[in-house]
Amino acid sequence: MTSAAVEDVAAAPSAPYHVPHHQHRDVSGGWLRPAVFGAMDGLVSNLALMTGVAGGDVSSRTVVVTGLAGLAAGAFSMAAGEYTSVASQRELVEAELAVERIELDRHPEDELRELAALYVSRGVEPELAHEVARQLSKDPEQALEIHAREELGVDPGDLPSPLVAASSSFVSFALGALLPVLPYLLGADVLWPAVLLALAGLFGCGAAVARVTARSWWYSGLRQLVLGAAAGGVTFVLGSLIGSAVG
Repeated sequence: MTSAAVEDVAAAPSAPYHVPHHQHRDVSGGWLRPAVFGAMDGLVSNLALMTGVAGGDVSSRTVVVTGLAGLAAGAFSMAAGEYTSVASQRELVEAELAVERIELDRHPEDELRELAALYVSRGVEPELAHEVARQLSKDPEQALEIHAREELGVDPGDLPSPLVAASSSFVSFALGALLPVLPYLLGADVLWPAVLLALAGLFGCGAAVARVTARSWWYSGLRQLVLGAAAGGVTFVLGSLIGSAVG
């Protein structure tokens, strides 16, 4: 390439730089964890409960009543527990945010130096770190958000909702727990259709969960199926032993 050509290339306007764009899944919301655990817990616990009772050689009516009672009790228990857990966690975070807000109001310079020191510890030059901290601290709410993320590891504007967590847990548990009962409600009077449907549901739930994780669908599905089958098998044996002893 000639020197003139080099000069032409240097003088030509550079092509627009394409900034790669990608999106992440929502990993901080309050719905995924209770929904997943609710469905799995509903399936496994009600399947185990029903197989344990059926192992005691009782009537199909007793198994159905047991399954429906387990569905109702488990769904309400899961919802109440999830609400209390998430609400307590949220209240703790809000209390810490209140402390941080007071510190920013009373000791702004100390908090500024603390933020600058944090950036320095991550490799930013001290002078630049102090300037960045100073500019970010101009807005009190922005300063609070930054300190919360850096010190507490939370986003004040994206705290999980107790109501969302509780409702997700209630609905998902109820749907999961309904599967083992459904064959009986449709006319079955033996256990094996309920077991097959519950195991299929466990595999399906595990495979569905794999869509938002790095695991393969078949591995996740088989893992849930094996765990559910083990729980149901153990409780059936225990129910048989207890039924024989009582009888």
